[in-house]
Amino acid sequence: MKVNDAIVGALLVALAIAILVHIQGYPLIPGQKYGPALFPGLIAVGFIATGLLLVVRGVRQGRPPIQLAPWLGSPALRSNFIAVVAALVFYIVAAERLGFILTGVVLLFALFVKFGVRAGRATWIAIVATLAIHAAFYKLLRVPLPWGVLERFAW
Repeated sequence: MKVNDAIVGALLVALAIAILVHIQGYPLIPGQKYGPALFPGLIAVGFIATGLLLVVRGVRQGRPPIQLAPWLGSPALRSNFIAVVAALVFYIVAAERLGFILTGVVLLFALFVKFGVRAGRATWIAIVATLAIHAAFYKLLRVPLPWGVLERFAW
């Protein structure tokens, strides 16, 4: 999907205005000519200049506000996209209860099968990949991943 530059520029100008309004409440530092609002204000001015340039360019190009990507015409590609979004939603909903390992295996298996990997191969890849990811995050990076129903087997 492509969004016309005029829309992106207008959003950038709106963000800059919000920044400028917000920094008005920043306190002044006694004895100094500038305070904590200086740099956010300069960035906001840059956003306004860039946003206005994008608006001018977008209007000159005369393109429609939004153009859908060509892949959206393919039912198979649309369903793959929906499958990935559904997998993310499933992870958000199920990870605490099931735990990272079970949720990861189920997710990867489902996505591999959806994308054409045979079930036997998808099972092994999903298990090995999930355990590798878990080891990397849990042991090496020390990211606390949920154990869920496997809590008693936590290492």
